[in-house]
Amino acid sequence: MAHDLGRAIAPAGTPDPRPPRLYYIDNLRIALTALVVLHHTAVTYGNIPAWYYTEPAKDWTGLALDAFVVLNQAFFMGFFFMIAGYFTPASYDRKGPRPFLRDRLRRLGIPLLVFLVLIRPVTDFGGFLHLRTVFAARGDALPYWIYYLVSWDPGPLWFAEVLLAFALLYVLVRRRASRRHGLGAAAGGPAAGGPAAGPPTIDRPMPRPLRPRAVVLFTIGLALATYGWRVLVPNGVSVPFLGLPTPGYAVQYASFFVLGVLAQRRGWPQSLSRRTGRLGFAVATVATLAYLPVLVTAKDSRAFDGHGTWQSLAAAAWESAFAVGVVLGLTVLFRERLNRQGRSAAFLSRHAFAVYVLHAPVLVALGHAFGRLHAPAVAKFAVVAVLALPLCWALAYLVRRLPRADRVL
Repeated sequence: MAHDLGRAIAPAGTPDPRPPRLYYIDNLRIALTALVVLHHTAVTYGNIPAWYYTEPAKDWTGLALDAFVVLNQAFFMGFFFMIAGYFTPASYDRKGPRPFLRDRLRRLGIPLLVFLVLIRPVTDFGGFLHLRTVFAARGDALPYWIYYLVSWDPGPLWFAEVLLAFALLYVLVRRRASRRHGLGAAAGGPAAGGPAAGPPTIDRPMPRPLRPRAVVLFTIGLALATYGWRVLVPNGVSVPFLGLPTPGYAVQYASFFVLGVLAQRRGWPQSLSRRTGRLGFAVATVATLAYLPVLVTAKDSRAFDGHGTWQSLAAAAWESAFAVGVVLGLTVLFRERLNRQGRSAAFLSRHAFAVYVLHAPVLVALGHAFGRLHAPAVAKFAVVAVLALPLCWALAYLVRRLPRADRVL
């Protein structure tokens, strides 16, 4: 999502170094961004109070929204990290280490700072008013600056925060590898981030088929690593100051980013067969059906969060199989069926990252606007979702028209 598809212009008479535009990945980003908006809308009206404005469900339809949230959480942010990883090597190769890091700081750090300084105070002001009232009832005052510091978190922009860390680690790994091989500068990039001697080049991947055995081993390894990680960091535990809402998924996020880097180098998305895509969806479906009896018969839902329980192992196994299966299935589906763009899709793609940055205040405003509407949870979700998606893209369009905003968003 927050990746760089910028095109370098080669001097006249030189071959065009630009890889073909991957429209299906652009379209995947649109779909995943819409899922982020729908995800937080579902959190608003479900039974998982992890948003700036919530109305806990008072009817059974809230369970349907919770199921939607759990299914999304199992794969969609990992998929975002994989897409970001996919475009990282080519961006690094064109720019070199220092310009690459400067670009990451501009494209990720500035939106993160804007969210913290401008968007979050507006989005979370209702929380401050509520807590100030509670303090006032006890005869205490609550200055806003204290509330802001105590409740500090990057909101949805935790993704940018983590991606900045991944970008820094990637640069360190590449520079270490280049020194080990005696190249003197990062492989594929200008020396020390300085000007290139010739037209920029991009490593063109030589497709290598993704072997089924490798997929199975990766899925098993991801499940076991996630299970072990959640012994130390169970679901529901927050990371102080960093504000990560789902640190229990850190293993998935990191491994999918690395998987994206490898996928670009080895041309895996282009080599996936249609049969692989169908098998991916089948595996995700079978894993979910096998996991359901374990889930519905559990006496304590907290057993699935971690702590070394067998239920947490079952949860990690399901999440890993579901995530890998859905990512394979969606990649093939979009590559085969949605690998083109008209004006509308190009517009949606161009503004997708801005929607991610800006959607929180839109959802909170709509939540307050429909706060007095008495309806089943899923009905309120549908009403707000239908309005939120076009409003988010409209706001993104307006913000990107501000001077220089489109260089960041």
